[in-house]
Amino acid sequence: MTLSIDDIRAASERLKGHIERTPCRHSRTLSEITGAEVWVKFENLQFTAAYKERGALNALMQLSDNERGRGVIAASAGNHSQGLAYHAARLGIPVTIVMPRSTPFMKVQQTRAHGANVVLEGDNYDASSEVAMKLQVERDLAFIHPFNDVQVMAGQGTVALEMFEDVPDLESLPIPIGGGGLIAGCATVAKSLNPKVEVIGVEPAMYPSFTAKMRGVNGSSGGATIAEGIAVKQVGELSYAIARPLIDDVLLIEEPHFERAVALYCNVEKTVVEGAGAASLAALLAYPNKFKGKKVGLIVTGGNIDTRLLASVLTRELVRDQRLVSLRIIGDDRPGLLATVSAVIGQMGANIVEVAHNRLALDVPAKGAEFDIMIETRDAQHTQEIMEALRERGYPPRAV
Repeated sequence: MTLSIDDIRAASERLKGHIERTPCRHSRTLSEITGAEVWVKFENLQFTAAYKERGALNALMQLSDNERGRGVIAASAGNHSQGLAYHAARLGIPVTIVMPRSTPFMKVQQTRAHGANVVLEGDNYDASSEVAMKLQVERDLAFIHPFNDVQVMAGQGTVALEMFEDVPDLESLPIPIGGGGLIAGCATVAKSLNPKVEVIGVEPAMYPSFTAKMRGVNGSSGGATIAEGIAVKQVGELSYAIARPLIDDVLLIEEPHFERAVALYCNVEKTVVEGAGAASLAALLAYPNKFKGKKVGLIVTGGNIDTRLLASVLTRELVRDQRLVSLRIIGDDRPGLLATVSAVIGQMGANIVEVAHNRLALDVPAKGAEFDIMIETRDAQHTQEIMEALRERGYPPRAV
């Protein structure tokens, strides 16, 4: 089976009025940071906060009346489940979603809230997919795969179609790869409109499934990546066959770049993005010379990130930038020591976040005391200025 730009244009017509026509905007600040001319497509503005609605709805709208009456089934722990459940409910189609038992409670509840019958079976996506295929046969349901389906790929390709309508002279598209549905659809559009456009795949270093298949090796996949939406152990056979001839390169991204990209979207664009959704920006941060000076289109594929995880990512970014630093100070255990140190920090314009006072550490003199003081500063230079001021007052600090 093949996929053409005409298939994607037909999908675009079907989807009109049913999904958000999301904006594609130029980001001056991200352009300055990365050295590329950055344009951002905000798919996190879809109702279920992810582009997955497009493919799911395109597949649903092409079911026969008989198939609609019987219902559909899918296996997914992420955005496909919510997009499919939401649009199936809108169209009056019964939907069953098989999710791994480890799926976060919030995602299970959101999927159920859209009207889906949720079945919690299997320890991971592959196991849940096997359960879904068995139920499909037993209950005579239509199976809608999250990525290895031509109609789903055609729906996902409408993202790129809209991007080139808004910015016709894009030169490079770094696109996240999980199962390969998004890049198959978007690469079809890009290469059909302009064969010179670079299509660059982006994978987590922990899950190099597309890269391994390209090289003909059995790559090991696993680990706790922040980009769980593209943490797929095996790329789709059909999506790979369509995408592979159209892709110029695939980049592997380490975790700190995903984290920084999520933080930049939050702090610069004032938008919430999940780890996988920030993958294309992470590629620019990890490989700046590859994109420098080019007109680059980034797809914010989704914004469904756990709030605690987002808080952790933003705090870790403060630590990376040395805006949140823990200083260890050892001094005489006498009244007023902490007040003196606090006064120096306050006079330098920093904020004390936390203080830990330890008199029992064996590397501290019996008549001494150890303080761990966490401070919030403007930047790394400000931190160094505070440390120097403490040294001058006789309290040399050590960053811990």
